[in-house]
Amino acid sequence: MLFGKKINRILNVRKAEERFEKEREELPLEKNDRLAMILAALVVFVPVFLGVVAVFLLVLYLFFFRHL
Repeated sequence: MLFGKKINRILNVRKAEERFEKEREELPLEKNDRLAMILAALVVFVPVFLGVVAVFLLVLYLFFFRHL
């Protein structure tokens, strides 16, 4: 089967979750890993959030404030 491992992983959710928990316990977080994850999330989500806000403001401008 072409994607046999992926299909088995999806079908055997309990086994995959147990394996994930086992691997997670074996590899604990280091000192600054939490800070790195937070900064990475900010780098990813802040520009997207600003883009959504910019589109929203542009739509508001075009519908309401263009004729002032």
